[in-house]
Amino acid sequence: MRILSRVALLSLTTAAAHAATVVYDFNVSWITANPDGLAERPVIGINNQWPPPRIHVQVGDRLIVNLHNSLGDEDTSLHFHGLFMNGSNHMDGPVMVTQCPIPPGASFTYNFTVDQPGTYWYHSHNKGQYPDGFRGPLVIHDPKAPFEYDEELVLTVSDWYHDRMSLLQPRFMSKYNPTGAEPVPKSALMNDTQNLTMPMVPDRTYLFRIANIGAFAGQYIWVEDHTITVVEMDGVYVHPTETNMVYVAAAQRCSFLLTAKKETSRNFPIIASMDTTLFDTIPPGLNTNVTSYLLYNPTAPLPLPTPLDTLTPLDDTLLLPQDNLTTLPSPDQTITLNVTMNNLASGANYAFFNDITYVPPRVPTLYTVLSSPNSSSSQGDLTTNPSIYGTYTHPFILSHNSIVQLVLNNLDSGRHPFHLHGHQFQILHRSAADEGTWSSSSSTPDPNNSNHTAAPMRRDTLVVEPNGNAVIRFQADNPGVWLFHCHIEWHMISGLAVTFIEAPSVLQQTINLPEDHLAACRDREDPIPFEGNAAGRGGDSKDLSQWLVLDGQPTPPKPIPAGFTGGGIAALTMSCFTGILGVAVVAWYGFSEPVGESNTAAAAGKVKSPAVAGESGSESGVYTDVDSAGKSASVVRVKRGTEAVESEALSFGSEEEAVNGVGMASKKGDGVVVDVDAITRA
Repeated sequence: MRILSRVALLSLTTAAAHAATVVYDFNVSWITANPDGLAERPVIGINNQWPPPRIHVQVGDRLIVNLHNSLGDEDTSLHFHGLFMNGSNHMDGPVMVTQCPIPPGASFTYNFTVDQPGTYWYHSHNKGQYPDGFRGPLVIHDPKAPFEYDEELVLTVSDWYHDRMSLLQPRFMSKYNPTGAEPVPKSALMNDTQNLTMPMVPDRTYLFRIANIGAFAGQYIWVEDHTITVVEMDGVYVHPTETNMVYVAAAQRCSFLLTAKKETSRNFPIIASMDTTLFDTIPPGLNTNVTSYLLYNPTAPLPLPTPLDTLTPLDDTLLLPQDNLTTLPSPDQTITLNVTMNNLASGANYAFFNDITYVPPRVPTLYTVLSSPNSSSSQGDLTTNPSIYGTYTHPFILSHNSIVQLVLNNLDSGRHPFHLHGHQFQILHRSAADEGTWSSSSSTPDPNNSNHTAAPMRRDTLVVEPNGNAVIRFQADNPGVWLFHCHIEWHMISGLAVTFIEAPSVLQQTINLPEDHLAACRDREDPIPFEGNAAGRGGDSKDLSQWLVLDGQPTPPKPIPAGFTGGGIAALTMSCFTGILGVAVVAWYGFSEPVGESNTAAAAGKVKSPAVAGESGSESGVYTDVDSAGKSASVVRVKRGTEAVESEALSFGSEEEAVNGVGMASKKGDGVVVDVDAITRA
């Protein structure tokens, strides 16, 4: 890694007065690691090291990351989570949204100015890749921070898997997992390790920057016998608020102040506990906690955490932003999104907003914006037509500077941390679990919470409770193509995302794609078009109508039919017919006389048959001994449930007469099958 002009330190209390250019070279490749001590596995390292490096910059700096993909078997990308990327939407990083995937062997440069302080993180945004280890903290230092501290500590929390995502994803999105049960992590990590110790200096105030860089589990975080003071959430400074515990969902961040004790005889655990309500099952032996220590005394023991009966974290919606920004005006556009999970015809379980599951287009959505005909084109203006962006990108066009309100109805039985790219939003309302959908009759803002009325809390990632709802609001003042999605990576994989296309006409005037961005599409074994609609049509055509043709756009599996298909009807009909026929045969057999007077008796030379048990007093059958000449037969009648009660001798002129006389058509061996009822006695 090389850093130009300035090195940002972990503990920073003073900063240069002028902006700098900070450059990181990332060579991304597979290496081996064993962070929980339970299993070695391949991980995505940077510059042959893992965990990945922390990125440190200062407000106003230009950050350049030169990424080279040495993975060999996978594409990749890089997203800077929580950064607005104002004027640099093409640097946001989600594959097939703002760029093509970076193929193995290729290089790609991210180059943008950071203009917001706070705690963030970076991660791959390509096909669920980042849980393989390609993620790390990004800190933007602020010399004008509205609080004081002596030293800062960056602390990441995450869940951890022992298998590569390329193995876990097909198992998850499979007909053999019809309920959509997410893979349960194998362990939890803190700073990508366990049993971490952090030396404490008595009476010193520390700023802890917490980031949940995991794929799935939210984390309850607390420090035994210490009070913490929350000062930032998702890059938003808040009025200092004391608490004993915070909940940090996947992708969320939280910064708090902690003043070390003056007394140094003991050490204290700091605990992160995974939110197990998200897990379908808890495997035996799974340790859902990860424990680190505030180390006051290196010679004192490291105590086990004290078990808690309940987990009661701070309600983040009650925090008050430092800037006291009041509630945005009434919305110009309200979008209601209903969250559901369901199976499609493939048998796998998918996630839906308003019955649409996200599927990436053939052309990155930003590139469709940039190449589409606009109002100055002789072909006409299609930039603001959502159709060209495809059905399954689930596009919404947002007018420049409009006020947008999102109503989120979580019809699922699990929590969802929803993240908006390019913005922070105001939280106007969040219900408790199981309160159902929101309606305009709901009290918004909550009259019992004066904070909402004065200045609603803002952040970029919000947890919506199971079978609950939330209402958020933001201003569309950042032209770009921005995803809104669940940041549980399994749900992103299964399609829980929509696309906001914000001020596309303005966007066309502000972005020119660098050559390496186009090369990522063009110079690969499977070239990706970088012009045209979601189906790749229209870009090289003078026919305007081609922009509205979506034949060939990527689609999800078909829905499971509401009724029977033709094949299903045929299968059911045949099954019913076969079943009825089988019952009829059984009934016919049961009501017939298996060896009765109208049935046959077998003989081969001389064949003796025992009496057959049955209902007492009912005739079961007639058994015969027939001599090999076929001229005489000894007949015994048998009553069911009794011994033989009748016998008689019959004579025939010949074997042929015996056979023909009774109308039989078969012989066995050298004996004759005889139907006694049909015999004409001599």
